[in-house]
Amino acid sequence: MLGLTKKDGTLMLIVFALVMLAPFILNPFPEGSALAQFNAGYPDLMQRFVIFGIFAIGFNILFGLTGYLSFGHAAFLGVGSYAAIWSMKLLTFNVLPGIVFAIIIAGLFSLLIGYVALRRSGIYFSILTLAIAQMMFAVAYSDLFGRMLGINLTGGETGLQIKNTDTPLFGATTDGSIGRANLFGAEMGSSYELSIGSWLFTFNLGYYIAAFFLLIAFYLAIRIFRSPFGIMLRAVKSNQQRMNYTGLMPKRYTLTAFVISGMYAGLAGGLMVAMDTQVGPERMFWTASGEVVIMSILGGAGTLMGPVLGAGLIKYMENIVSKINKDILHEWFAFLPDGLEDLMVTLVYPFIGKGWHLTLGMLFMLVVIFLPGGLVEGGQKIAKIFRRKSKDGVKAEADTTPAE
Repeated sequence: MLGLTKKDGTLMLIVFALVMLAPFILNPFPEGSALAQFNAGYPDLMQRFVIFGIFAIGFNILFGLTGYLSFGHAAFLGVGSYAAIWSMKLLTFNVLPGIVFAIIIAGLFSLLIGYVALRRSGIYFSILTLAIAQMMFAVAYSDLFGRMLGINLTGGETGLQIKNTDTPLFGATTDGSIGRANLFGAEMGSSYELSIGSWLFTFNLGYYIAAFFLLIAFYLAIRIFRSPFGIMLRAVKSNQQRMNYTGLMPKRYTLTAFVISGMYAGLAGGLMVAMDTQVGPERMFWTASGEVVIMSILGGAGTLMGPVLGAGLIKYMENIVSKINKDILHEWFAFLPDGLEDLMVTLVYPFIGKGWHLTLGMLFMLVVIFLPGGLVEGGQKIAKIFRRKSKDGVKAEADTTPAE
């Protein structure tokens, strides 16, 4: 199927089903119930799952295959975002050109940065990418180039957004209203709500557009992983010096992987603007780069599904677990005696709400220590246990069956 093996084709179908049915899967609890707090099937969060999944998949092509750890990948996310917003301001409010420009500009920028940073490897490469990304953040935050040219290029601290004074070449508004991101006239915020009993499911156009790009990104990642190019990238990670001796020139492969990874980040940045037409320099800050590193390691660096799982888990904790407060905890433990109820709230509260980073840190530490392969390795171990139990059950049944 589409040049994929049976195993990869099955994985692609599973991802397709999960993405298409996400509004149902992420809303398992009825509205108004005590557990509705854990529902994540609303458009803004679903879009974040998908967009940061794309970002993590691209980062994993570099880090997971070559072993080159970039601490500055958020720079490409930011560059892609700025390219997309300027496309909407100058060309059209249609999101497709903005996404294309985001990919191209981020790719060119990553080519330049990669050419410089890949002259070093190991920790020196990581520090170089971090330094360059922080310089780009400082440039965007101060709007240095904009002030030199006498224009508002990045918007400085406040960033850029669509305004009613923007008059793009195609599709400009004529009534003085603020233009909206759209796909050939269909607005990204368009949604359809389906009510089934006490359950409410939201189908958002912007989410499914982002999901379409996720499926393409995931498919391309599979092809890269299984291709001779992917094998060469693994060789870079395994023994770069031996590749040099055989005349294979590993720098060409690492630079190509770096550019591809940067283009993935640019795609994610363009989609972020398509879903929410504003961008600020905070997208280029070092913490955003660190976040995608955690996503990749937490899910399973070097695996196909790992980065997507890691991105989903972190964004879920950031948007769901962080909103649980003491009032909600008191509702959960209301069945307990007053003293015990207060004790449980006191014990649990440091790990949720504003303390969700503490929970994430502990989870990350446990994964690094006990599951170096991330959540994917954990899933594989659980699957092996069930397979072993199933085989043991079949064997026991065969041993106890009398001969005829």
